[in-house]
Amino acid sequence: MTSKYALYEINKISKQFAPESGVPKGVKLRYNINPGQLVPVIVNRDGVNVIERMIWGFIPAGAKDTNSIFRYKTQIARSEAVFDKPTWSRAIREQRCLIPANGYFEFKTLETGKKPFYIHPTDQTLFAFAGIYGSWTDPDGVTHGMCAIITTASESDSDMIPSRLPIIVQPDEESTWLNPAIGDMNSIYQIMRPYDASKLTIIPVSDDVNSAKIDAGYLIERKVAG
Repeated sequence: MTSKYALYEINKISKQFAPESGVPKGVKLRYNINPGQLVPVIVNRDGVNVIERMIWGFIPAGAKDTNSIFRYKTQIARSEAVFDKPTWSRAIREQRCLIPANGYFEFKTLETGKKPFYIHPTDQTLFAFAGIYGSWTDPDGVTHGMCAIITTASESDSDMIPSRLPIIVQPDEESTWLNPAIGDMNSIYQIMRPYDASKLTIIPVSDDVNSAKIDAGYLIERKVAG
């Protein structure tokens, strides 16, 4: 399950995804982004791509806080259920977004215990997850944007490739994904496919990534055995 990712090439976001939009105040380079935190996303507003900050994770209407994100793991939406589940069904048709990242973390159970691995594409340094978004109004009446990353089943037989992968949108399909006028299942499903496993680099990293309080560059560096 994708529950952490990194985004450190902040200076490239605007040029690559939303040339007419500046990066919102408060967006900083991060090496350990966790559910419930504010993250930059790309949405299409009236034909123009803009960068906004949203809470990573869907929160039900009437919720008092963001705790449901962690209880129900709503930072991700499974591609197999995204068109049918009430939580996601409207968003996948009308409110799709791109969530920029440089890489993400997955955990694998080994003989020595559950260990973290950092995964990133070899053909893109800055890429975008396929995301969906909505809004949540907190008890004080303040409305917040919220988003989730869509995942799909892996097609790889490799033991190192997780059984589920976050969907990474190909650059030439990003505009289609963001277009709110495209709502038919076939067009959207064509984009929701697993990334080519041969183009993914996977390295073991420090167990320190388990702590949401630690956010440093060494978290994405290969951990030396010993």
